[in-house]
Amino acid sequence: MLLIESTTFSPTNNEAVQESLDKGTSLFVEGVIQRANAKNQNGRIYPKEILRRAITQYEEGPIKENRALGELDHAQDNIVHLNNVSHNIKKLWWEGDDVCARIEILNTPSGRILKELFKAGINVGISSRGTGSVREIFRENAVEVQNDFELLCWDFVSNPSTQGAFMEPVGLNESVDSEIQTNPYLRTHGLISDILCNVKGYCECDF
Repeated sequence: MLLIESTTFSPTNNEAVQESLDKGTSLFVEGVIQRANAKNQNGRIYPKEILRRAITQYEEGPIKENRALGELDHAQDNIVHLNNVSHNIKKLWWEGDDVCARIEILNTPSGRILKELFKAGINVGISSRGTGSVREIFRENAVEVQNDFELLCWDFVSNPSTQGAFMEPVGLNESVDSEIQTNPYLRTHGLISDILCNVKGYCECDF
């Protein structure tokens, strides 16, 4: 079965985002992308040793080969679609039960949309995509991911399932703008439409 889990992503370094947009360069972000040994909002628990094994395989494969790509909005299959790629994971590490990452936001059409969302102060989620089976744990009203779990990628999505993890841009500009805009989701609809029009040079649909 396809297993999808998300965590909140909230960059606050607007100057770094703007610099990346102005120069057409990659943007680097760091933060927590997944958590072991804790039930998320999907009711799933990832045992640390199972997640550690999957992370190690991902480091030795896609990350080492510089192809740890992900999409803006994940597909409902086990394929990374290159026409929608927005980022590339460069490094993973553990902090307790948290999996942390350094991620390069690419200057692709989807990557530029993602940067514009960051610039507007809109929170998005970063979501793992994997395959495997689960076992029900009745006493915790949860399911536990099993040894056949295989990690496919991480995508940026609109709805997080794990709370309390945040990221911010690094590497372009060390100053931090900590102002958080209130109720940014109210502006998402029109903002995404405007971004798509600017990226494509024409408007073909309304969200």
